[in-house]
Amino acid sequence: MTGLRATIVCLFVGLLSSTAAPLDFARDIRPLLSDACYNCHGPDAKARKAGLRLDDRAAAHDSGVLTNGEMLRRLTTTEPDERMPPLESNRTLTDEQRAKLAQWLRAGAAWPSDDRHWAFVPPKRPPLAKVNDSAWPRNGIDHFILARLESEQLAPSSEADKATLLRRVSFDLTGLPPTVEALDAFLADTSSDAYERAIDRLLDSPRYGEHMALGWLEASRYADTDGYQNDRLRYMWVWRDWVIQAFNDNMPFDRFVTEQMAGGGVRGGITHGETNDYSATSLRSRCTSMICRPPSCTSSASTTNASPSVIRAATIGSQTSTAKWCTTC
Repeated sequence: MTGLRATIVCLFVGLLSSTAAPLDFARDIRPLLSDACYNCHGPDAKARKAGLRLDDRAAAHDSGVLTNGEMLRRLTTTEPDERMPPLESNRTLTDEQRAKLAQWLRAGAAWPSDDRHWAFVPPKRPPLAKVNDSAWPRNGIDHFILARLESEQLAPSSEADKATLLRRVSFDLTGLPPTVEALDAFLADTSSDAYERAIDRLLDSPRYGEHMALGWLEASRYADTDGYQNDRLRYMWVWRDWVIQAFNDNMPFDRFVTEQMAGGGVRGGITHGETNDYSATSLRSRCTSMICRPPSCTSSASTTNASPSVIRAATIGSQTSTAKWCTTC
Protein backbone atom coordinates (compact mmCIF):
# COMPACT_ATOMS: atom_id res chain seq x y z
CA MET A 1 0.00 0.00 0.00
CA THR A 2 1.45 3.35 -1.04
CA GLY A 3 0.54 6.97 -1.60
CA LEU A 4 -2.33 8.78 0.06
CA ARG A 5 -4.07 5.57 1.10
CA ALA A 6 -1.05 4.38 3.06
CA THR A 7 -0.70 7.81 4.67
CA ILE A 8 -4.30 7.73 5.86
CA VAL A 9 -3.81 4.28 7.41
CA CYS A 10 -0.62 5.42 9.18
CA LEU A 11 -2.38 8.44 10.66
CA PHE A 12 -5.21 6.20 11.87
CA VAL A 13 -2.80 3.82 13.57
CA GLY A 14 -1.04 6.77 15.17
CA LEU A 15 -4.30 7.97 16.66
CA LEU A 16 -5.02 4.52 18.05
CA SER A 17 -1.62 4.23 19.69
CA SER A 18 -1.73 7.73 21.19
CA THR A 19 -5.10 7.57 22.93
CA ALA A 20 -3.66 5.97 26.06
CA ALA A 21 -0.28 7.76 25.91
CA PRO A 22 1.08 9.35 29.12
CA LEU A 23 1.76 13.07 29.45
CA ASP A 24 4.01 14.05 26.56
CA PHE A 25 6.21 17.15 26.65
CA ALA A 26 5.97 18.11 22.97
CA ARG A 27 2.24 17.46 22.77
CA ASP A 28 0.97 18.53 26.20
CA ILE A 29 3.50 20.82 27.86
CA ARG A 30 5.43 22.91 25.34
CA PRO A 31 2.28 24.41 23.75
CA LEU A 32 1.26 25.68 27.20
CA LEU A 33 4.71 27.09 27.92
CA SER A 34 4.77 28.71 24.50
CA ASP A 35 1.38 30.39 24.88
CA ALA A 36 1.69 31.48 28.50
CA CYS A 37 5.39 31.80 29.30
CA TYR A 38 7.55 32.56 26.27
CA ASN A 39 6.43 36.18 26.10
CA CYS A 40 8.49 36.90 29.23
CA HIS A 41 10.68 33.80 29.42
CA GLY A 42 11.38 32.96 25.81
CA PRO A 43 14.01 33.47 23.09
CA ASP A 44 13.80 37.29 23.03
CA ALA A 45 16.61 38.38 25.34
CA LYS A 46 15.35 41.99 25.45
CA ALA A 47 11.89 40.94 26.64
CA ARG A 48 13.08 38.21 29.00
CA LYS A 49 12.21 38.68 32.67
CA ALA A 50 14.25 37.53 35.68
CA GLY A 51 16.83 35.98 33.35
CA LEU A 52 14.60 32.92 33.10
CA ARG A 53 14.32 31.10 29.79
CA LEU A 54 11.73 28.33 29.41
CA ASP A 55 11.99 27.72 25.68
CA ASP A 56 15.43 26.10 25.93
CA ARG A 57 15.84 22.75 27.69
CA ALA A 58 19.34 23.34 29.05
CA ALA A 59 18.59 26.87 30.25
CA ALA A 60 15.35 25.79 31.91
CA HIS A 61 17.05 22.93 33.76
CA ASP A 62 19.99 25.10 34.81
CA SER A 63 17.62 27.66 36.35
CA GLY A 64 16.36 25.04 38.79
CA VAL A 65 12.75 26.28 38.72
CA LEU A 66 11.47 23.04 37.20
CA THR A 67 12.57 20.93 40.15
CA ASN A 68 12.98 23.23 43.16
CA GLY A 69 9.26 23.91 43.50
CA GLU A 70 9.38 27.57 42.50
CA MET A 71 7.56 27.19 39.19
CA LEU A 72 4.97 24.90 40.79
CA ARG A 73 4.39 27.45 43.54
CA ARG A 74 3.97 30.29 41.06
CA LEU A 75 1.44 28.27 39.06
CA THR A 76 -0.69 27.20 42.00
CA THR A 77 -0.60 30.21 44.35
CA THR A 78 -3.69 32.37 44.72
CA GLU A 79 -1.67 35.52 45.46
CA PRO A 80 -2.11 37.87 42.46
CA ASP A 81 1.41 39.31 42.79
CA GLU A 82 2.98 35.84 42.78
CA ARG A 83 0.76 33.95 40.35
CA MET A 84 2.10 33.22 36.88
CA PRO A 85 1.49 34.31 34.24
CA PRO A 86 0.91 37.82 35.65
CA LEU A 87 -2.25 39.70 34.77
CA GLU A 88 -0.37 42.45 32.90
CA SER A 89 1.06 39.87 30.48
CA ASN A 90 -2.40 39.27 28.99
CA ARG A 91 -1.59 35.56 29.01
CA THR A 92 -3.95 33.12 30.71
CA LEU A 93 -4.02 29.48 31.75
CA THR A 94 -7.20 27.56 32.44
CA ASP A 95 -7.52 25.47 35.58
CA GLU A 96 -7.13 22.36 33.44
CA GLN A 97 -3.94 23.69 31.87
CA ARG A 98 -2.51 24.64 35.27
CA ALA A 99 -3.30 21.17 36.54
CA LYS A 100 -1.51 19.64 33.57
CA LEU A 101 1.61 21.72 34.16
CA ALA A 102 1.48 20.92 37.87
CA GLN A 103 1.19 17.22 37.09
CA TRP A 104 4.24 17.48 34.85
CA LEU A 105 6.30 19.33 37.45
CA ARG A 106 5.34 16.99 40.30
CA ALA A 107 6.30 14.01 38.16
CA GLY A 108 9.82 15.38 37.70
CA ALA A 109 9.37 17.71 34.70
CA ALA A 110 10.47 15.15 32.12
CA TRP A 111 11.90 17.00 29.11
CA PRO A 112 13.39 14.64 26.51
CA SER A 113 16.64 15.61 24.85
CA ASP A 114 14.91 15.09 21.49
CA ASP A 115 11.89 17.34 21.99
CA ARG A 116 10.97 17.89 18.37
CA HIS A 117 7.37 18.07 17.23
CA TRP A 118 6.26 14.54 16.30
CA ALA A 119 5.95 15.48 12.63
CA PHE A 120 9.70 16.15 12.45
CA VAL A 121 10.71 12.84 13.99
CA PRO A 122 11.35 10.09 11.40
CA PRO A 123 8.69 7.41 11.87
CA LYS A 124 9.69 4.00 13.16
CA ARG A 125 7.54 0.92 13.01
CA PRO A 126 6.52 0.15 16.61
CA PRO A 127 6.49 -3.39 17.96
CA LEU A 128 3.08 -5.04 17.97
CA ALA A 129 1.14 -4.43 21.14
CA LYS A 130 1.04 -7.42 23.47
CA VAL A 131 -2.37 -9.03 23.84
CA ASN A 132 -3.77 -11.88 25.91
CA ASP A 133 -5.95 -13.32 23.14
CA SER A 134 -3.32 -13.90 20.47
CA ALA A 135 -5.79 -15.75 18.24
CA TRP A 136 -8.08 -12.75 17.69
CA PRO A 137 -5.85 -10.32 15.72
CA ARG A 138 -5.77 -10.80 11.96
CA ASN A 139 -3.35 -7.97 11.23
CA GLY A 140 -1.03 -5.56 12.98
CA ILE A 141 -3.69 -2.92 13.64
CA ASP A 142 -5.83 -5.51 15.41
CA HIS A 143 -3.10 -5.93 18.04
CA PHE A 144 -3.36 -2.26 19.04
CA ILE A 145 -7.16 -2.32 19.05
CA LEU A 146 -7.32 -5.47 21.17
CA ALA A 147 -4.63 -4.23 23.56
CA ARG A 148 -6.68 -1.10 24.26
CA LEU A 149 -9.86 -3.15 24.72
CA GLU A 150 -8.12 -5.50 27.12
CA SER A 151 -6.68 -2.57 29.08
CA GLU A 152 -10.26 -1.36 29.59
CA GLN A 153 -11.41 -4.91 30.41
CA LEU A 154 -13.58 -4.97 27.32
CA ALA A 155 -14.08 -7.73 24.78
CA PRO A 156 -14.31 -7.25 21.00
CA SER A 157 -17.77 -7.18 19.47
CA SER A 158 -18.90 -10.23 17.58
CA GLU A 159 -17.93 -10.36 13.92
CA ALA A 160 -20.31 -8.52 11.62
CA ASP A 161 -22.21 -10.36 8.90
CA LYS A 162 -21.17 -9.78 5.30
CA ALA A 163 -23.94 -7.30 4.50
CA THR A 164 -23.07 -5.15 7.53
CA LEU A 165 -19.37 -5.36 6.75
CA LEU A 166 -19.83 -4.16 3.19
CA ARG A 167 -22.12 -1.34 4.32
CA ARG A 168 -19.57 -0.13 6.86
CA VAL A 169 -16.61 -0.16 4.50
CA SER A 170 -18.65 1.44 1.70
CA PHE A 171 -19.49 4.38 3.95
CA ASP A 172 -15.87 4.56 5.13
CA LEU A 173 -14.37 4.69 1.64
CA THR A 174 -17.05 6.38 -0.47
CA GLY A 175 -19.48 7.98 1.96
CA LEU A 176 -22.28 6.05 0.28
CA PRO A 177 -24.11 2.79 1.00
CA PRO A 178 -23.39 -0.14 -1.31
CA THR A 179 -25.59 -0.55 -4.34
CA VAL A 180 -27.94 -3.52 -4.51
CA GLU A 181 -25.80 -5.00 -7.27
CA ALA A 182 -22.60 -4.61 -5.24
CA LEU A 183 -24.23 -6.20 -2.20
CA ASP A 184 -25.58 -9.15 -4.20
CA ALA A 185 -22.17 -9.71 -5.78
CA PHE A 186 -20.42 -9.62 -2.41
CA LEU A 187 -22.88 -12.01 -0.78
CA ALA A 188 -22.55 -14.42 -3.69
CA ASP A 189 -18.73 -14.33 -3.59
CA THR A 190 -17.60 -17.21 -1.38
CA SER A 191 -13.88 -16.91 -2.18
CA SER A 192 -11.36 -16.32 0.60
CA ASP A 193 -10.47 -12.87 -0.76
CA ALA A 194 -14.02 -11.66 -1.33
CA TYR A 195 -13.59 -8.78 1.13
CA GLU A 196 -10.27 -7.69 -0.37
CA ARG A 197 -11.78 -7.61 -3.84
CA ALA A 198 -14.74 -5.59 -2.57
CA ILE A 199 -12.25 -3.09 -1.12
CA ASP A 200 -10.44 -2.86 -4.46
CA ARG A 201 -13.74 -2.11 -6.24
CA LEU A 202 -14.48 0.69 -3.78
CA LEU A 203 -10.99 2.15 -4.15
CA ASP A 204 -11.43 2.13 -7.93
CA SER A 205 -14.69 4.06 -7.67
CA PRO A 206 -14.60 7.80 -8.47
CA ARG A 207 -16.69 8.23 -5.32
CA TYR A 208 -13.63 7.25 -3.28
CA GLY A 209 -11.70 10.39 -4.24
CA GLU A 210 -14.74 12.59 -3.75
CA HIS A 211 -15.24 11.30 -0.23
CA MET A 212 -11.61 11.21 0.89
CA ALA A 213 -10.93 14.71 -0.46
CA LEU A 214 -13.42 16.22 1.98
CA GLY A 215 -10.99 16.18 4.90
CA TRP A 216 -8.27 17.95 2.94
CA LEU A 217 -10.68 20.51 1.49
CA GLU A 218 -11.97 21.26 4.98
CA ALA A 219 -8.47 21.58 6.45
CA SER A 220 -7.55 23.92 3.59
CA ARG A 221 -10.61 26.15 4.19
CA TYR A 222 -12.23 25.36 0.87
CA ALA A 223 -15.71 26.56 -0.08
CA ASP A 224 -17.57 26.40 -3.38
CA THR A 225 -19.31 29.67 -2.56
CA ASP A 226 -18.72 32.73 -0.44
CA GLY A 227 -22.42 33.41 -0.05
CA TYR A 228 -24.66 36.38 -0.59
CA GLN A 229 -23.35 39.07 -2.99
CA ASN A 230 -19.75 37.91 -2.72
CA ASP A 231 -19.58 35.33 -5.50
CA ARG A 232 -17.83 36.70 -8.55
CA LEU A 233 -15.85 34.58 -10.97
CA ARG A 234 -14.69 31.59 -8.96
CA TYR A 235 -12.00 29.15 -10.01
CA MET A 236 -11.48 27.06 -6.90
CA TRP A 237 -13.38 24.13 -8.36
CA VAL A 238 -10.27 23.49 -10.48
CA TRP A 239 -8.26 22.83 -7.34
CA ARG A 240 -11.10 20.82 -5.80
CA ASP A 241 -11.20 18.52 -8.84
CA TRP A 242 -7.41 18.22 -8.75
CA VAL A 243 -7.51 17.06 -5.12
CA ILE A 244 -10.24 14.51 -5.90
CA GLN A 245 -8.26 13.15 -8.82
CA ALA A 246 -5.08 12.99 -6.72
CA PHE A 247 -6.85 10.70 -4.26
CA ASN A 248 -8.30 8.57 -7.03
CA ASP A 249 -4.84 8.28 -8.61
CA ASN A 250 -3.33 7.40 -5.21
CA MET A 251 -0.72 10.10 -5.63
CA PRO A 252 2.22 9.79 -3.19
CA PHE A 253 1.61 12.07 -0.23
CA ASP A 254 4.87 14.00 -0.57
CA ARG A 255 4.02 14.71 -4.20
CA PHE A 256 0.50 15.72 -3.19
CA VAL A 257 1.82 18.42 -0.85
CA THR A 258 4.73 19.51 -3.08
CA GLU A 259 2.57 20.12 -6.13
CA GLN A 260 0.19 22.29 -4.14
CA MET A 261 3.11 24.38 -2.94
CA ALA A 262 5.22 24.44 -6.13
CA GLY A 263 2.87 23.37 -8.92
CA GLY A 264 4.37 24.10 -12.31
CA GLY A 265 7.78 24.50 -10.70
CA VAL A 266 7.96 20.74 -10.21
CA ARG A 267 9.88 19.01 -12.96
CA GLY A 268 8.02 16.10 -14.48
CA GLY A 269 4.72 17.16 -12.92
CA ILE A 270 1.81 14.76 -12.94
CA THR A 271 -1.12 15.50 -15.22
CA HIS A 272 -4.65 14.53 -14.24
CA GLY A 273 -6.94 14.41 -17.27
CA GLU A 274 -7.56 17.95 -18.48
CA THR A 275 -6.00 19.57 -15.40
CA ASN A 276 -2.27 19.65 -14.78
CA ASP A 277 -0.10 20.36 -11.78
CA TYR A 278 -0.65 24.12 -12.15
CA SER A 279 -4.15 23.43 -10.85
CA ALA A 280 -2.69 22.30 -7.55
CA THR A 281 -1.39 25.80 -6.84
CA SER A 282 -4.95 27.15 -6.73
CA LEU A 283 -4.54 26.55 -3.01
CA ARG A 284 -2.05 29.43 -3.03
CA SER A 285 -4.25 31.91 -4.90
CA ARG A 286 -6.86 32.60 -2.26
CA CYS A 287 -7.44 35.15 0.49
CA THR A 288 -9.89 35.81 3.29
CA SER A 289 -12.09 38.02 1.18
CA MET A 290 -12.95 34.78 -0.66
CA ILE A 291 -13.07 36.56 -4.03
CA CYS A 292 -10.89 34.02 -5.74
CA ARG A 293 -8.60 34.69 -8.64
CA PRO A 294 -7.64 32.41 -11.52
CA PRO A 295 -5.08 29.71 -10.64
CA SER A 296 -2.43 31.58 -12.62
CA CYS A 297 -2.69 34.69 -10.41
CA THR A 298 -0.46 34.68 -7.35
CA SER A 299 0.28 38.40 -7.17
CA SER A 300 -0.41 38.87 -3.47
CA ALA A 301 2.52 38.19 -1.19
CA SER A 302 0.11 37.89 1.74
CA THR A 303 -1.79 35.14 -0.04
CA THR A 304 1.44 33.30 -0.76
CA ASN A 305 2.48 33.63 2.87
CA ALA A 306 -0.84 32.20 4.00
CA SER A 307 -0.62 28.88 2.21
CA PRO A 308 2.35 27.54 4.24
CA SER A 309 0.29 28.12 7.38
CA VAL A 310 -2.57 26.11 5.93
CA ILE A 311 -0.22 23.37 4.76
CA ARG A 312 1.46 23.14 8.15
CA ALA A 313 -1.82 23.02 10.01
CA ALA A 314 -3.30 20.41 7.67
CA THR A 315 -0.29 18.09 7.48
CA ILE A 316 1.44 18.23 10.85
CA GLY A 317 -0.92 20.12 13.13
CA SER A 318 1.59 22.95 13.52
CA GLN A 319 0.07 26.41 13.78
CA THR A 320 1.87 29.69 13.18
CA SER A 321 0.52 33.10 14.09
CA THR A 322 2.80 35.14 11.84
CA ALA A 323 1.35 34.15 8.45
CA LYS A 324 -1.15 36.74 7.23
CA TRP A 325 -4.05 36.50 4.82
CA CYS A 326 -4.69 39.33 2.41
CA THR A 327 -7.86 41.38 2.84
CA THR A 328 -8.23 42.67 -0.73
CA CYS A 329 -7.95 41.12 -4.12
